[in-house]
Parts: sequence; structure tokens; C-alpha cells
Amino acid sequence: MHLPVHASWLNQVEIYHSIIQRKLLTPNDFASSADLARALNDFERHYNKIAKPFDWNFTREKLADLLARLDEHAHEPALALAA
Repeated sequence: MHLPVHASWLNQVEIYHSIIQRKLLTPNDFASSADLARALNDFERHYNKIAKPFDWNFTREKLADLLARLDEHAHEPALALAA
């Protein structure tokens, strides 16, 4: 699935959620939902202090190349599964 151009902010949200997942939520060892809420609030305060802008280097040309390659694979015949 590809996001529409006008929804590019969604990628930012997905990146932030990925960071939360890797840095805070794994492993999932919170005793209660209140502990989880407290940890999320603490993480947000900490992350806002240390966060730096993402260095985007994925250009329109790279996107066009990627989409062309994906399109080529979509039209390839499927390989038969071994029994």
C-alpha cells in the first residue's frame, strides 16, 4: 500500500511509533496500564529533549525506481510451490 502524497505526515507518525516500540515497549513488562501511561509520558518528555530532525534522502527519483521495480515483480508469473 502506498500513502497519498498529501498524507506524508503519516510516515512521521509511523516512524515515531516504531521508535516507541523499539525503545520502550519491547519487552512488554508493564505491571499495569497506569505504569504504561507513565512510561509513555516519561519517554515523550525525554525524546522531545533529544530528538533531531530525520535526514530524508529518499528522492522522487528513488521512489519512481522503486515503484517501477515493484510493478515489474507484480507482473511476473508466480513460482509454483514445492510439494
